[in-house]
Amino acid sequence: MSAATRGPVRVVGTGLLGASVGLALRAEGVDVVLDDPSRTALALARDVGAGRPATAEDDEPALVLVAAPPDVTAAVVAAELAAHPHAVVTDVASVKGHVLDELRASGADLTRYVGSHPMAGRERSGPSAAVPDLFLGRPWVIASSGESSDEAVLAVRALAVDLGAVPVVLDARRHDEAVALVSHVPQVMSSLVAARLEHADDVALGLAGQGLRDVTRIAASDPALWTSILAANAGAVRDVLVALRDDLDVVVDALGRADEASGPETVAPGVLTAIAGAVAHGNAGVARIPGKHGGAPRRYTVVTVLVPDAPGELARLLTEVGEAGINLEELVLEHAAGRPAGMAHISVLPGGAAHLEAELTARGWRLVS
Repeated sequence: MSAATRGPVRVVGTGLLGASVGLALRAEGVDVVLDDPSRTALALARDVGAGRPATAEDDEPALVLVAAPPDVTAAVVAAELAAHPHAVVTDVASVKGHVLDELRASGADLTRYVGSHPMAGRERSGPSAAVPDLFLGRPWVIASSGESSDEAVLAVRALAVDLGAVPVVLDARRHDEAVALVSHVPQVMSSLVAARLEHADDVALGLAGQGLRDVTRIAASDPALWTSILAANAGAVRDVLVALRDDLDVVVDALGRADEASGPETVAPGVLTAIAGAVAHGNAGVARIPGKHGGAPRRYTVVTVLVPDAPGELARLLTEVGEAGINLEELVLEHAAGRPAGMAHISVLPGGAAHLEAELTARGWRLVS
């Protein structure tokens, strides 16, 4: 199938998102022109195949995609709208309201501007981390300026579909409230938990398990980028954090009262209920996170297998899961420091769990109850 997006497509900003867009469009045969204030990033994006550097002789672009930090996105978008009066301009900043407000204040032509935000990323950054399938199956928010022409919205929607993403239409404010809850606040909380470890005792760190790794995985993020994101979405993020602080205060108070008691039987009524309630509400929230194919979450059965810490063992396990005719829904690896083995938690549909357990046991794998 040929891409609906027509080139040239001008990509301004050749970090992870910009270069990944370039790689995906080039794979569809679309002409991609790259621009970046960093000559090193521009050269690297060219070398990985994301497109060709812009020149003064280039044809006018049909579409401009701005992939810049939120604090400078509006200025770059305004400049691109002025420089290319016949092009549709979109951006992929993770905050939409702040960008739209600045553009409106600048008097930019909002009929040719459509905000957008692909809900995709990696723990690595820069053009060297770019991959053409970064957006496959991922939501791509399309946020009209309120004045965007139908043609402009259609062009951005076509781009998202060409990249394998799933278009989701939201206005800028609703988008910012949503990402504050599902993306920005989790980053803050992960960073705060990880900060407790900076001066932690080595003995305590030696006891760290998969739970700590799960909670702090996204804490290894770029401080400059996240400062820009959080400042641009400060109001929405603050609202969620205030509500979270209120819940945390309830737990802190309950723990203090439990600590003052001489035993469980002397704890004041309601104290243990408050603690249990916090965990139970967490269970209810996790149950609402969509499954890997979107929509309502699916219930899986987890089969846990002990995997020797040796080259090729994990690959052998995954191969034999496939040979057993089982589709692996999710995989979580748990490593234990200083041990010669780890655990692979394999999520499968409930109907296949017993068959998988029997097959793996017959092939010599040790299962963990």
